[in-house]
Amino acid sequence: MIPATLRYHRASSVDDALSMLADHGDEAALLAGGHSLLPLMKLRLAAPDVVVDIGGLPELSYVRLDGDTVAIGATTRYHDLMRHPVLTEHAPLVAHVAGVIGDPQVRHRGTIGGAVAHADPAADLPAALLACDAEFVVRGPEGERTIAAGGFFLGPFTTAREPGELLTEIRLPRADGRGWGFEKFTRRAIDWAIVGVAVQGNQVGLINMAGTPRRASATERALAEGASIAEAAALAAEDTNPADEPHATAEYRAHLARVLTERALLRASGNG
Repeated sequence: MIPATLRYHRASSVDDALSMLADHGDEAALLAGGHSLLPLMKLRLAAPDVVVDIGGLPELSYVRLDGDTVAIGATTRYHDLMRHPVLTEHAPLVAHVAGVIGDPQVRHRGTIGGAVAHADPAADLPAALLACDAEFVVRGPEGERTIAAGGFFLGPFTTAREPGELLTEIRLPRADGRGWGFEKFTRRAIDWAIVGVAVQGNQVGLINMAGTPRRASATERALAEGASIAEAAALAAEDTNPADEPHATAEYRAHLARVLTERALLRASGNG
């Protein structure tokens, strides 16, 4: 389908983008890599009057080490994340996950901020960032604020970002020495995950097991209490609400969560 008529504005800076959002309110949408917004527009599920393109802003594309924190600009592309030496050394889970999203074309256009702001519960990076205890920096008319990943994702495609705010940076603690693992099950190689699991240390993020990325809290508690990996992984589906639909029943997703959690934890135990 053909998108509705719109006005296109290529932002010259973050302040310029914020000004456009302030002027047009809910009628404006942000465009970074385009892999979230454009498909919705083609299907007329989104019909913004104004599209504000922030994908070319150099001030939002970077990876740097800031003391014990890894800072990532919101428009940094997956291709750059998977290869960046700061990430491969200090946040290898994020680098790995960025490298298994979609295909090369997707990885050269998609951005980490776009994945976070879109908040698709089937997306890989939000769950990985949740497992890493990431924080998200947003800037708006009232200034800048930081939101913990655990409080950012409110529901399917819904976040704590207020109208007029722009996600500018992802921050995560250095993971030096902490094991990590990532597993996902898909129908085809580059599809969204039916279920996925991201592990850093004893922290476990679940993909597509609820309306938001979800931590496997029961598994994490069991590990903290000294349970074996198999015992802890058997609890991975507790307190989740997986979809029950033709591609996979809720029961099957729960089974996948347990199996993939055990595999990811085993991988993490040998990957420190």
